[in-house]
Amino acid sequence: MTVFIDRIIPQIGLDLLQEAGIRYEQHTENRELSQEELIQRCQAHDALLSAGWGPLDKHFIESCKHLKVISLHSVGYDRVDVQEATRSKIPVGNTPDVLSEATADTAFLLMLTVSRKALFLHKKIINGQWGFSQPIDDLGISLAGKTLGIFGLGNIGFELARKSQAAFHMPVIYHNRSNNEKAEKELGAKKVSFEELLAQSDVLAAFSSLTKETKGKFDRSVFRQMKSSSIFINASRGGVHNEEDLIAALQEGEIWGAGLDVTNPEPMKPNNPLLSMPSVAVFPHIGSATVEARDGMATLAAKNVIAALNNQRLPHIVNPEVYG
Repeated sequence: MTVFIDRIIPQIGLDLLQEAGIRYEQHTENRELSQEELIQRCQAHDALLSAGWGPLDKHFIESCKHLKVISLHSVGYDRVDVQEATRSKIPVGNTPDVLSEATADTAFLLMLTVSRKALFLHKKIINGQWGFSQPIDDLGISLAGKTLGIFGLGNIGFELARKSQAAFHMPVIYHNRSNNEKAEKELGAKKVSFEELLAQSDVLAAFSSLTKETKGKFDRSVFRQMKSSSIFINASRGGVHNEEDLIAALQEGEIWGAGLDVTNPEPMKPNNPLLSMPSVAVFPHIGSATVEARDGMATLAAKNVIAALNNQRLPHIVNPEVYG
């Protein structure tokens, strides 16, 4: 049994595959494989372990029906046509929970960086503009006691809420399809309507999956319902916000700032207006970029491959209905 890996993953995952007697081929060039290249490479293998960005859509799955598993090196799976994979009896695995703390740390860093205009002011030093200033220049805002609103309060949102309460005593409100009883009990989080979330949040953090319902959810009409002093944070998927509308909302003062670890599209072009705005911070999708989180992701992704190639149920499966 062999597996094709479309990026260089941490050694811990490769070691697990070797210990299980599974051979692998790893794409090591610093470029994304085209879909047709990926299809061609997968033809010679029994499994795919994918850390890339390209779509694993109906065409891909129809071309690779022989695969015994698609194991994602990520928690998100919006780039996979899960229904088509299920129809083709291909289990799809992901890597939940191991990146929650790292991603929450990134969102916390964005929130603090935006509130103090840190990246913008750092650029002023680089550009030789750190000179005379008035006491009213380049002021940020305090986060102490401000209301944190979370759209999609799961494990990552819970970690951000916990850190924000410990550091800044921020009350937490959230909007979910279902109640998060743990957050309500341990953090005093209050579930509110989407409209209340927009109206009451001083910092609004999006952690939802990218679905038909959430695609472009944060558009101009939504930003207009937020406080003019509020900060928007997106550490989920770039498609959750409309980037042109976000730029307009910031330029018109409809919201105060924004922190993005994901952009729409990715990668962001270097001339994007967001990169020159004082109260904006943009990171290049580093949410899970710690040694600990990436090792955990590689471990879970490898374990999903090992289970599938031993005719066992995936320990972390997106489409359990594939087992009937």
